Amino acid sequence: MFVVMRTGASEAEVNGVKGLILAEGLTPFENAGEDRTVIAVVGEIGKRREQLRVRLEATAGVTAVTAISKAYKLVSREFHPENTVIRVLDTVVGDGSLSVMAGPCSVESRDQLFETVDHVSTHGATIIRGGAFKPRTSPYSFQGLGVEGLRYLAEARQRTGMPIITEVMDTSQVDIVAQYADILQIGTRNMQNFSLLLACGRIGKPVMLKRGFSGTIDEWLMAAEYIASAGNPNIIMCERGIRTFETATRNTLDLSAVPLLHHLTHLPVVVDPSHATGKRWLVKPLAIGGVAVGADGVMVEVHPRPEEALSDGEQSLTFDLFDQMMTAITAVHGHVRDLHGDLLASASAPAKAGG
Repeated sequence: MFVVMRTGASEAEVNGVKGLILAEGLTPFENAGEDRTVIAVVGEIGKRREQLRVRLEATAGVTAVTAISKAYKLVSREFHPENTVIRVLDTVVGDGSLSVMAGPCSVESRDQLFETVDHVSTHGATIIRGGAFKPRTSPYSFQGLGVEGLRYLAEARQRTGMPIITEVMDTSQVDIVAQYADILQIGTRNMQNFSLLLACGRIGKPVMLKRGFSGTIDEWLMAAEYIASAGNPNIIMCERGIRTFETATRNTLDLSAVPLLHHLTHLPVVVDPSHATGKRWLVKPLAIGGVAVGADGVMVEVHPRPEEALSDGEQSLTFDLFDQMMTAITAVHGHVRDLHGDLLASASAPAKAGG
């Protein structure tokens, strides 16, 4: 349930509500919005629901107590009507600008990484991506450089001034990856690795959560709820394609997920057309599509010589193709940016109480 405080409620009144919730063995999460403060009550309420609702309604400073219609609470727009804006170094995600995460699938060498980031950083990218630990289908495929790759990524950040994002595959890697990375990525195979979600939630750095290739929207949002419930509200949702009956592409990019998520959650949403298509010539049109339907950004793989790439060469953009994509999506973003205002405004409106 949500506790809606009256406009101008004092700190003592807010703390009084939190204290009551804590005394019940539950956890309060506060969202101090522009017009109101809402406190989410998180935990197993069970048969105490009605009794607790009455007690909270009688507490000083409380305007209303409402039930939430979604299983996920903290990542819902019912709790947080305003869009979440994530700031990392000098980069902002979710403020209406276009974020572009670009770089090699795998960090193969210092020279390969620097050659790539030198190009993308001067042609529109805002965040450097690169894999140090690589989950591969085959145990015999290149698994990444590990900590050595993380060090190269940190050098790339110093070289360009841009934040870096890289994948963390296991709870044992969270601390070491967080030492080097600015954004931690949870890959599709780990979307429901609940121990990893909680571990990343306890780290004070933004997390990008990729949709599982067989994950529903609700399952994806519940995965994000794990991260938020551990104390980390800075989550980026990444649609990277889902597994369908279609075999012509690696996966099927679900463009409908972008406006749907903007309606259901306050979290920023980006698309990954590289992993969705598996074909470099499809990356640009799918990136255009993602931006056109309102994505806050795109994540793409770029390699100086894709034919020599140790992983995902077929879907990696050449430098020329990256430049062409940037020209296209920048133009599209300029045209559609204001067109999504009505959708986001309606999504941000306070929701009616659910059952």
